[in-house]
Amino acid sequence: MSAAPVVATAGSTDPDAPLVVLLHGRGSHEREIIGLAEHLPDGPAYAAVRAPIAEGGGYAWFANRGIGRPVAESLRTTMDWFRGWLDEVAKPGRPVVLIGFSGGAAFAGGLLLDDPDRYAGAAILYGTLPFDAGVPATAGRLTGVPVLVAQGDHDTVIPRELLDRTWNYLNDESGASVTARRDPVGHGIAAAALQALAGWLPNR
Repeated sequence: MSAAPVVATAGSTDPDAPLVVLLHGRGSHEREIIGLAEHLPDGPAYAAVRAPIAEGGGYAWFANRGIGRPVAESLRTTMDWFRGWLDEVAKPGRPVVLIGFSGGAAFAGGLLLDDPDRYAGAAILYGTLPFDAGVPATAGRLTGVPVLVAQGDHDTVIPRELLDRTWNYLNDESGASVTARRDPVGHGIAAAALQALAGWLPNR
């Protein structure tokens, strides 16, 4: 996993502009999630990264023990690979915000929990944090970090136990500065949640 990732970009080309990294779901790809940038603020640079593991006609961020339950060694390998890329494109001082959907949300959560000081914020959309996968999810771990979490009341893809655990950890234990919403949708980004994400981003 030494090759640089495939990346789709949008928005600013200024190397000092805030970098918003879009992380797609399992079985998807970078060209799908880059479409979110059309609905997000002007100003940042947007980069949608293709996950490194081929799966189901698309790509995945890690091997699973079950839906929403990453294999720790696999998650560590891909996080280290991702950080190698990120450290090349975002030098110290450049704000980096992670936006992850579904499997990409678990990956974004893993990156954030692994190194909270590296990121200016993260959006965990319709996914779980990677509990019991080798990254610390201790009380106060994300103190002061801006986090947006969005979930669907009718999501039947991510186990409800993991959605609830993520919701409770972020809101009650993590110490993060949380913007949280649940909408009456399934496993997909609600229009109101996308509007909330667009409003949340400029404050990073």
